[in-house]
Amino acid sequence: MFMRRSPSSALRALAVAALLAAGGAAQADDYSDVAKLVRVGKTADAIAKADQYLASNQRDPQMRFLKGTALVAAGRTEEAIATFTLLTEEYPELPEPYNNLAVIYAGQNRLDQARNALEMAVRNNPNYGVAHENLGDIYTRLAQQSYTRSLQLSGNNAALKLKLSTLGGVLQPATK
Repeated sequence: MFMRRSPSSALRALAVAALLAAGGAAQADDYSDVAKLVRVGKTADAIAKADQYLASNQRDPQMRFLKGTALVAAGRTEEAIATFTLLTEEYPELPEPYNNLAVIYAGQNRLDQARNALEMAVRNNPNYGVAHENLGDIYTRLAQQSYTRSLQLSGNNAALKLKLSTLGGVLQPATK
C-alpha cells in the first residue's frame, strides 16, 4: 500500500507571501532548485542547498519542508521525522508536515501515529484530499490487522476470510 504525498498549497501560499514581501526571485529559485535536485535524485546536493539557504532564513517553513522531503528521499528518516515534527510544532496550522509524517510512520508500520498525524492534517484543512485518502488507507490497514487477529482467535470464519480477501485487493497498489 502506498500513501500519497502532495504538493503543499498552504506552504506555497506562505512562500508566495514571503517572496512578495522580500522581493524574492532569488528565493523562488532556491525553492525550485532544491525541489529539482530532489526530483533528479541528488538528495545530498538538495540538503546542502537547503542548509545553505536556511543558514540565513532558519524559520522559512517552505524550505524546511523541502529539506524534509530531501531527507526522506536520502533515507535519513529520523532526521526527516524531526524536521516535520518541528514544523508541526512551530506551524501547527499547516497540514502538509502532518501528512508527510504520516507517510513515514505508515512506512514503518506505526499506524496509530500515522492515523493521529493524518487526523491533524484533515482537522487543519478539511479540504486536503490527499490526507483524506491517506487516512482511508490507514483505516484500511488497521481493519486488516484487526480482521487478521480476529481470524487467528476465532478460527475458521468464512465472513472474516471474505473481508480479508476484499481488503487484500484494496491494499494492493493501483496498476497503470
